[in-house]
Order: sequence, then structure tokens, then C-alpha cells
Amino acid sequence: MTVETTTERVLRLLALLQRRPSWTATELAAELGVTDRSVRRDVERLRALGYPVHATAGVGGGYRLGAGTRLPPLLLDDEEAIATAVSLRLAAGGTVAGAGEAALRALTKLDQVMPSRLRAEVRAVHGATETLVGPGVEIDAELLVTLARACRDAVRVRFRYAGRDGGERERTVEPVRMVTTGRRWYLMARDVDRDDWRTFRLDRMREVAATTWHFRPMPHPDPVAYVRRSVTEAPYRYLARVRLRARPDQVRELVPPQVGHVEDDRDGWCVLVVGGENLEWLAAHVARLGFDAEVLEPPELREAAARLARRLAAMAGTG
Repeated sequence: MTVETTTERVLRLLALLQRRPSWTATELAAELGVTDRSVRRDVERLRALGYPVHATAGVGGGYRLGAGTRLPPLLLDDEEAIATAVSLRLAAGGTVAGAGEAALRALTKLDQVMPSRLRAEVRAVHGATETLVGPGVEIDAELLVTLARACRDAVRVRFRYAGRDGGERERTVEPVRMVTTGRRWYLMARDVDRDDWRTFRLDRMREVAATTWHFRPMPHPDPVAYVRRSVTEAPYRYLARVRLRARPDQVRELVPPQVGHVEDDRDGWCVLVVGGENLEWLAAHVARLGFDAEVLEPPELREAAARLARRLAAMAGTG
């Protein structure tokens, strides 16, 4: 048996171990067309290369690929390689500081070892795609890790937080979950001083430190729904509720979750909840969606819509 054949078989063994959590020696031998003894020898070759292949004895025992102290090379099939390359390209324009450069480095390494046929397909996807996403606020990766560990370990976090008025206050919170809209990152947590659930923007946090104070997790609202309501309602002077003659999914395609949220209604209608600092801007925003609309609240929005209609009629020369 040549070295090349052995190497090829070992790579096939590695691909099988990466495909599912565990295999018996008999299953691997059948897949590779070799004996159980050959499988054991190939497993030892993988271990010598740094792959942590764990074995369990007894009935139902077998082999599984475990986590090691370093990241060994991965074997990806065609679909996995294309999905990884496209995801790395999207991550290169993300909102985590340093992640973009790291994604580009990883993409370069993947591009070097990718077969030419796959490389051409990935570049075709990149060349035919534009990302329609506005610039986001970069978040330090260390901050994400600090908050993620605090959520996992249920420990309180202390930080200074900049309010909308520019002033800073020290806050102590019990974190539950981070939520990202694609442009901004938020933390849902219980504010210890106010004894209430709050949403905090990560880009407004300073001097973030996890404490040694463990807390008992409490029942809490759904983090995604809570952050969505906080982002679309709480920060604004006006909160509008408007019925639209449209299906909820039609409106959600036009209104991002960080702008407004949509509630199902009856008879082919839905309710859009959206906040804003200016009533006429809200009226224009709703009108441009292109659906029949009925203002539920506030009443001042109807007056703003009437003023906007008069100006538009004057512009059209019909007023």
C-alpha cells in the first residue's frame, strides 16, 4: 500500500468523523473498505497529527472527534466550503471590531486551498452580490466576550452608560442575552438599582467589568421581543399605531425590526407600531409603504397627515 493511498484513506476517515458525532469501528471499516485493525491504525495517525479522536470501549462503543488544544485543519464538502466563504465575506463588513480583518484572513486561507471550480463559484457569488446594509457601530470583541460569559455564568456586570442626553451613570445589571439587529448590539438585563428589565446599547457602555456576584436567574420576557419593543418604542417622542390593509409579512418586508414591529389583525389588516420624533415624518413613512391606512393613535398623527396631504397637493398643483 502506497503512502498516497494511506494518506487519502486517513483524510476520508477524518471527513467521516467530522460528518457526525460518533462511529463504531465496524461502521468506519465498512465506509472505508478496510479492516477494523486498519481503522485503529488510521485513528492513531490522526492523533499523531493533533486530531483528538476519542475512543469508547464496550458494546456501542466507537470513535468520535473531540475538542483539542489547537484548531486542526477542517475538511469541508462543496456546500460547506461555499457557505463558509460567503459567510466570511459578509462577516468582513460586520460590526465587531477586528472581526472583519480576521474574516478576510480566514477567507484568504480558504481561497488558497479551495479547488479552482469552487473558487470560481464563490467569486461569482461575490461578484454578483451587493450588500444593502447601512454602516453599523463597531463593538469591541472583548466586550462581547465579557458580556457573553456574564450571561452564561449568571454574574452581575458593572459599567458606565451614556444616556441620550450625553451624561454617564454607573449601572449594575444582571445580564440575560445580547441581541443584534445587524447594525447595533443590545443587552437585555435586569437593572439592579431600578429592579426592572432594561435594554442597553453596547456602543454606549464604558469600563465594562464582570463582578464576582452570582445571581439567581429570574423569569424574564423574551429577549428578542423585548429589545424590539424597546428599540422601536421607548426612545421616541411619539409612538404611532396604524392599521394597514396588508398581510403582516408584506409590511415586515418593508419595515426592519429596528424601525417598527407588526402585529396581526383581522380581515386582511395588520397593525404597525412605529416611533419617531416628528409626526409628519411618521405620516410620510406610513404613506410611502403604499397600503391603505387607518391611524389608531395618536390623534395628532391624523392632523399631521392632513398637513402633509395639503403640501403634497400644492406641489402637484391640485391644491
